[in-house]
Parts: sequence; C-alpha cells; structure tokens
Amino acid sequence: MRIDSFRVVPALPERLHRLEDLAYNLVWSWDEEIRAVFPRIDRELWERSGQNPVLLLGTLPQQRLAELAEDDGFLSLFDRTVARLDAYLAERTWWQRRYQEHPRIAYFSAEYGITECLPIYSGGLGVLAAHHLKSASDLGVPLVGVGLLYQQGYFRQYLARDGWQQELYPTNDFANLPVRMVTTEAGVPLRVEVEIAGEPCRIQVWRAEVGRIPLLLLDTNVAENPKHLQEITDQLYGGDGETRIRQEIVLGIGGMRALLAMDLRPDVCHMNEGHSAFLALERIAALMREDGLAFGEAFEVARAGQIFTTHTPVPAGFDVFPRELFERHFRGYAERSGIPARQLIELGRARPEGEQREYHMAALALRASAQVNGVSRLHGEVSRRLLAEHVPGLPPAELPVGYVTNGAHVRSCVSREMAQLFDRYLGPDWWQHPGLPESWEGIDQIPDEELWSTHERRRERLVAYARRRLAAQLEQRGASRREIEHARGVLDQGTLTIGFARRFATYKRANLLFADLDRLRRILLDSTRPVQILFAGKAHPRDTEGKEMLREVFRHGQEHDLRRHLVFLEDYDLAMARYLVQGCDVWLNTPRLGLEASGTSGMKVIPNGGLNLSVPDGWWAEGYAPELGWAIGRGEAYDDPAYQDQVESAILYELLEHEVVPLFYSRGIDRLPRPWIARMKRSMRILTPRFSTNRMIWEYAEHYYLPAARRAARLSGDGFARARDLAAWKRRVFQGWSQVAVLGAAPRTAGTRRVGESFAVSAQVRLGALTPDEVRVEIYYGPLDAQRQVTGGAAVPMRVLGQTEAGVWGYEGEVPCRDSGLVGYAVRVVPNHPEANGLLTTGLITWQ
Repeated sequence: MRIDSFRVVPALPERLHRLEDLAYNLVWSWDEEIRAVFPRIDRELWERSGQNPVLLLGTLPQQRLAELAEDDGFLSLFDRTVARLDAYLAERTWWQRRYQEHPRIAYFSAEYGITECLPIYSGGLGVLAAHHLKSASDLGVPLVGVGLLYQQGYFRQYLARDGWQQELYPTNDFANLPVRMVTTEAGVPLRVEVEIAGEPCRIQVWRAEVGRIPLLLLDTNVAENPKHLQEITDQLYGGDGETRIRQEIVLGIGGMRALLAMDLRPDVCHMNEGHSAFLALERIAALMREDGLAFGEAFEVARAGQIFTTHTPVPAGFDVFPRELFERHFRGYAERSGIPARQLIELGRARPEGEQREYHMAALALRASAQVNGVSRLHGEVSRRLLAEHVPGLPPAELPVGYVTNGAHVRSCVSREMAQLFDRYLGPDWWQHPGLPESWEGIDQIPDEELWSTHERRRERLVAYARRRLAAQLEQRGASRREIEHARGVLDQGTLTIGFARRFATYKRANLLFADLDRLRRILLDSTRPVQILFAGKAHPRDTEGKEMLREVFRHGQEHDLRRHLVFLEDYDLAMARYLVQGCDVWLNTPRLGLEASGTSGMKVIPNGGLNLSVPDGWWAEGYAPELGWAIGRGEAYDDPAYQDQVESAILYELLEHEVVPLFYSRGIDRLPRPWIARMKRSMRILTPRFSTNRMIWEYAEHYYLPAARRAARLSGDGFARARDLAAWKRRVFQGWSQVAVLGAAPRTAGTRRVGESFAVSAQVRLGALTPDEVRVEIYYGPLDAQRQVTGGAAVPMRVLGQTEAGVWGYEGEVPCRDSGLVGYAVRVVPNHPEANGLLTTGLITWQ
C-alpha cells in the first residue's frame, strides 16, 4: 500500500500571522524578550511542548488563537516582540561596519545544539557549532550553516536500578520542529542526489533560521529511497563504519550540492571537524566540470578557500575507513567527477610511503585545507603533534596548524535574573558587544548584596529543579513512595554547590573525586561547612568503560549518608545544562592532561558568577589565574596514569578543604562571603569577554575567513591564471624532487660563539632540473636536548651563491646566537612559490 501525505498548519488569524515568523526564527532561543511571547500564549501547553513554539502553535486550539487576536494585553506584547525581531534582522551589523567584502562562508558540522526542541546534537561539538552560528548572526557574518537532520537524533538516557545506562531513540517529527522544507520556485520539494555505493540517494533539504544565518539540514528519509538509504540520517553517530561514511558523503558532497542548487555557492568552506571533508572533492569536481580546470588546478582553487578545525586531542577521534569501504563508495564518483581515482585515494593516505590500507579523513581535511586550527592554545600544540604523521620529515612544531580558542555565546548561557542585573549596571553593551573587555568593566559597580542574592536565587532554582528531576527519575524506575519523597528533600539551597556535567568518557575522570571516599565524606558532610555535588552526562552507547564510570558515580550517590549531598541527574540536555551553569557555585573539570581540546562548559558558568576548579587543560590553561579560580596541578605530565590520578585527586581534596570551602563560608556579620564575591566579579569581568564566541568569530574572520576568501579570489582571477601557474609549478616540483639533495653542509668558521654573534654555514645543494627560485634552502636550528634533537627550532633562509656544476648550487647563511648552550643545526630544502600557502602545499622536504 502506498501512502501519500500532506501537511496541516495552524490557521493563524491575520492579526497574528507574524507568530509564524517568531516561531521559526531560532533567535528566540537566545533572546529572552522574544521567547517571552510563547508562554504568554498558553503556559501549560508551552511546557508540555518542550518549549517548542512550532509544536505549541500546532496543538493550540483555534479558539485560543481567536481569543489572543482580541486580547489587547497580548497584542501589545506581540507587536513589541515582532518589532524587536525585525529590528534585529535589519540593523547594521559589525561585519557591515568593518568590511567592504562579503564572501559567502559555508560552515559544515555534523551536529548543532541550538535548542533542546531541535535535538540534532550530542554534546560539546554541537553546542559549539550552534554558538558559532548565533554569534555569526549577532555580528552579521555572511555565513550559511550545513548539517544533517536526524530522524532520531542522539539518544535519550535513562538508568536502570543499578545505574547502568539505557538508551531511547525517540523519533523526531519534522513537521513540528522549527525547520521548513526547502522548495523550488515551482513549489515542489528541493532535492539533491548523491551516489551511495553505486545507488542514487535522494536528499531532502530543510532550512532553519538562526537569526540572520540560514542553516540547511539534509535528510535521506525520502520515500523514493530504499529503506537502507532512508536510514542514513536516522541517528547521530549511530550505526557502523558503513553508516558513518554514508553520513559523511551526504554531509560533504550532498551539502555542497544543496548549496549550489540553492544558488548559495560558497567562497569559503569551514569544516567543523573532519566529518564533512568530502566537500573538498565536490568543490574540485564542480570546478573541473564548470570551469574546465584540470584536477591539479581545481585542487588549488578549492584548497585556497577551505578551513579545517579539529576538535580531537587523540588519533581515535578521527574517522578512518577501510580502503575497500572507501573504494566501494567512490568508484562511481571518480568516473563521473573526472577526478583521477588514484588522486582520490592519495588524498586520504596517512603517510606518503607504504601500503595504503585505510582512508583517513584527517589526512584529506589537512591536505585539502589552506588553513588548519585547533580549538585552544594547548590543543593547537597537541594537534601539530597529532597531525605530523601526515607530513613526515617536518618537525611537528612547524606544522602550520594554528588555534582559535573556543568561546560561549553569552546570551545563550546567562540567566534571566543575571541578565536583568547586567542591564541595570552595564547597559546594553554586555549583550551587544560581549567580546569587548570594556563592556564588562561595570561589573565592579554591582553591589555585592545584589550580585550574591541574584546568584543565590539561581542556586535555589537549581536545587528545586534537581529535586523535581530526581523524583521523576525514581518514579519512572518504579521506586517506592518513600524514596520519591526523600528525593524531594535532597540538596540544600544554601550549601556550596559543585557541578560536573559532560560526556562520560574515561579520560574525563568523573570518578577522580572518589579516590579517597573517607576524605570526600568529611568534605561533603561537614556539619558547619557542607558541600553538595551534582553530576550529569551521557556515555556513548558503545563505550562500556564510560558506562561503568557513570554507574560508579550513581552508586556512590545511592549510599545512605551521601544521598542528600551527591546527586546524578539523568538525560543531560541543553535545558538541564542551563540550570547547572546558572546555579552552581563551582564548576569541576578533571580531564587527563592533554586530552581536553577546549572544554567549553566551564566558560558558560563565568557570566553567571560560577567559579572554575579544573585541571589546567584546554581553555583553562589560558584562562586560569590564582585570583580567578583554581587549578588542579600545574600542568605536569605523568607517564603512569594511576600515579597521576593519585596525585591530582590529592590536590583536588587539598583545594576543596583549604581554599574553596573556607572561602565560600567566610562570612561577615552581614552573612555575605565578600572574598568569594570579589573573586566572582574578577572572573566575570576578565574571563567573560576573553571566552565569548564574539571574540572567537572576530578571530576567525580576521585570520581565517577573509584571508581564505582573498586567496581563493586571487587564484580564481584572470581566468585562473595563478591557479594554473601554481599547479604547473607543483607538477615540476613533484617530478624533480627525487633529484633534490643536500650534498654537503659545513661551518664557514669553526669554534665556539658568544651570544650576539652569528654562526656561518655553507652548503652544496643539488636541485636537478629545478631552479633556485622554485625552492628555499634553510638552516634549521635550535637548542639540543639530551637525545640530540632540536627543540623549539627555527629556520633562517640561505643565500644562493651561484651554480657550481650542472644542477648543483652553492648557498650560505648565518645562525643567530641568541642564547647560550649547545645548538644543533641542519640544512634543508623546501619548495617555494609566491602562492604556496606554507609547508602543507606540497608536504615535501629534504634534509642534509
């Protein structure tokens, strides 16, 4: 039986027709004044809908709509709200005031955590992507987002009686989500097509409005597709490797085709992680097809406008597919795109030499992007080491991988009560320009009494919320009435409250706090200075160790004497996160050093007056100062993980016992913890602008988006003349590089040098058919470590002296002697071209 469908929408009275505009523009997810119109329509229905305005309007009785159309009080609020949205969309933006250029930037991400009623996110990556779009909207960045619209999205969590995580996958009803189906001018659904292992797969395009930013979401659950293709976009991070590569084909290739079909051809493509790296192949294919470029020329043009942001600190975080799986899915693509099959394979090769048995998405993203960055200063260093295997011979420190430290969208994080306080004492600058330090200078003008009472109200709301959630959890598990009643009395509204909420993975060490249970009990159960801890988070469905760690935390919370002080809240989502970051006094983060790329949850507590207690990893390595929060250790690395856990758990207990708890309970006769409030104010004033997504977007605009757009335009100009020249140079270099060698290098004068002098070196270099203009000969030098390896190396160019014989050239140069000690040096040759974008352009390097 074939079933066709049609859609029924609310019949809005003409006076209220703009309600649809308000519901479908997700600016309500961060603008409280716009959001306020929806509970005014029907508060009970608003809560039952999961605070989803589209579902609210879809289930609202027609009679209620008619009443609202005659309600003067509601109409006044409604008109103000519509005017606010229109003013936001029409105002002159930061980008328009600052730049004359308006390149189109496409931002690709596998997940977006914009609002809980659009559940297409799993955690930090998606929330960061959403905050990226929100700040891009606030600043007027000419950006369009691309992602996937999952039929089930990420799982809902519930716990068995023993604390073992269980998963539910509720189905999303797209008709009741704040997304609209994209249609053609003829009014039919817009669909694009990709090939999946030889089969055509049709993709429906949906569109969400994130303020000024359109977000295109791709969906393969189309009737024309066979069932196994419909299921591609079923679950976020679900299925096996085959499902994963298919999702990434839909995201990268399908996403590019959707943009072109909607006449939204991007000048710059930003890959938020490597999931979308196949977009590079589609951009190359389009340039070959539409502009008649050869593969090498199209590759250079596409690469110039591509940016790769990596979020993973470990190799396992990158997708790697068996070569056979890749070939099965791309055999037909190579034939139809015109991209040579060998080139397709080589782009995903981990190392230039040896047999290639796997296809590495990180290698593809790295080679196909002119700019690469990590998401914190420390993560930039980690990423250089991690990605160095793809460019052997290049010292990791020289790998051109930068960093842009993540941030948080302040208006999405701050509580309504705190926002009202900011309005009174800071004016509108705090939300109009949250990335400027001067916007937060007025924090010190807020009276201690007002700041503390506002923060205490949010803690009280958190405690009330936690009690409701815990009672509901117990009721769902069939607990006794006595247990449920007990849950309604856990926690205390005036007690120091610590929050720990994140994905449960072993490296995040949620159980570090339980290393010494007796000591933890003394801290939590102190009769005069008690402490309480709220845990929340999900383990990946296939992460057994993460689930075991979660169960361990849960079981400790079930111990009789700890039940009032240690609570695990199930089904962590954006709504719960808001309560936690807005109500906790301290935000705890205990990752194993070097394994936290950024960790944005701690940034979200800052404008709410929360303080951070964290290992100095990710963003906290940049943000920490003794007067702003607490660091667990000094960033020391340990070879023995068990010993590291022992040391850092002891430090954590010391900090709680001797610094955190005493400071919180240090009260004067007015019962205010003034030293604590002073630290709150310093943290809010100094850290909020530094770790806002506005600052992050400014950095992307200045250092990534505009340079990429300008370089892509330069290579595309004059009939792609520069791209053709660059591609021809690369061909010559690759063909002739096997002949390149440093035949000899020697000091011009022997002996010891003093600081301030220089050390002269000469070299004979064979270039073969290449000319000195096509290469750069350098002296790489730096301090030697105990293994006689150069550390903190730098390179200085050598001058060509002339040709000494056919294909051999003489060079000389000087090493500056800036510091005393043993210095190592080596002569090397790297390709050189005016349009070459760093050492990744070819990946070639020859050492003496």
